[in-house]
Amino acid sequence: MVAEGDFIVTVSKKDVVAAVLPLQEHWLPLSNLDLLLPAIDFGVFFCYKKPTAADFGSFGSTVDVLKKAMAEALVSYYALAGEVVYNYDGEPELLCNNRGVDFVEAYAEVELRDLNLYNPDESIEGKLLPKKKKNGLLSVQATELKCGGIVVACTLDHRIADAYSTNMFLVSWAEIAQSKPMSVLPSFRRSILNPRRPLCIDHAFDDMYLPISSLPPPPPPNNTPEEANGNNLISRIYYIKSEQLNELQLLASSDECKRTKLESFSAYLWKMVALSGNDNDGSGTRISKMGVVVDGRTRLSSSKGDHVNKSISMDSYFGNVLSVPFGGQKVNELIEKPLSWVAKRVHDFLENAVTKDHFLGLIDWVEAHRPDPAISKICATGSKDGPAFVVSSGQRFPVSKVDFGWGKPVFGSYHFPWGSDAGYVMPMPSPAHNSDWVVYMHLSEKQLDLIETQASNVFEPLTFNYLAA
Repeated sequence: MVAEGDFIVTVSKKDVVAAVLPLQEHWLPLSNLDLLLPAIDFGVFFCYKKPTAADFGSFGSTVDVLKKAMAEALVSYYALAGEVVYNYDGEPELLCNNRGVDFVEAYAEVELRDLNLYNPDESIEGKLLPKKKKNGLLSVQATELKCGGIVVACTLDHRIADAYSTNMFLVSWAEIAQSKPMSVLPSFRRSILNPRRPLCIDHAFDDMYLPISSLPPPPPPNNTPEEANGNNLISRIYYIKSEQLNELQLLASSDECKRTKLESFSAYLWKMVALSGNDNDGSGTRISKMGVVVDGRTRLSSSKGDHVNKSISMDSYFGNVLSVPFGGQKVNELIEKPLSWVAKRVHDFLENAVTKDHFLGLIDWVEAHRPDPAISKICATGSKDGPAFVVSSGQRFPVSKVDFGWGKPVFGSYHFPWGSDAGYVMPMPSPAHNSDWVVYMHLSEKQLDLIETQASNVFEPLTFNYLAA
């Protein structure tokens, strides 16, 4: 029994869940887009009220359902039951050996209504979210709460799955638990993301990505001046009402062009983050950078051309199909210019990245640098000249579909304190109110304090009262 934060978590059992059918051991390479991800993990968790159905009379019965469905899901999602290994070139690959998924059962001395979801660093991290073993790909923890509620949480290796792939797996797992056929069968066919021959190298990618070997040595881990100034990154969760989103979109748009809600939200947040990065002398000459994660699935599927095999739908592809375009602007411009001007800057740096050619070019660029691993510049060095952060849209987060048979989640969210100097933000649909957003934010204390002061009408701390309203 270990006291963690303001409630006690007791781990009652640790198990390993393997695929219910035997699998032929084999190797699965990572795609060039997978290779752009460093060895980092991310979490996702779901909160449920106490099951009322007769079939779930005890926590043990709910866990049995989860494990049985997991064992069946791993037949199709076999890669998640494998291990990360390294080849002779030092590149990660997957050994699909049905090692299994680590599964933890626990009890938390806290009621669902008292869970501090606004501060997941306190309530979720290290308590309800499992640690993943070094070479494993997925770990799961099911926790019974004092009120009988349940939290189901997963930790995954980002090198094998992006949010789209994770969502696909979560929905399949829930469908199997309810004895439904899987709506999507995953494809691990890496050849559909093979580089072109001959390679077509666009050196514009040198401004977006860089080989890890060229990175400067990391700064000392503790007690840096930045941390003393409140620049250490922390996680918070907010909600934004639909009327506020509509207002931001109206302000970000012009007579000539209507901006998307994501562009409008990102532009507004960029202005807020810029406020926190103003120079001490007020000159505003520092450069603030913002990136937006782009999913390439629809781009690779929609354009003419036969490089991507149309017999394999990108909708079912399991892996990373991401790019992180970003822009940089002077802090004083972001502060002083109207929201529509900032939204135009967001649209401009996104425009060239939402094409098939962009993703094919990125695949070729990685190939030209292998086996030297590469990483997005904004993730590695984005904060060198001023405040930087990345927005990753979670609007397809299928919270309501992750129903294992005892009801839809009251709440669900990603949790991603990714270890970069740049911040990370993910807006997701609210499970409680149509058209509202829930926003996971991993930013500096200084930035979050400013946002809560200057934009409290937009970003409201998530509470159980909001979810229950």
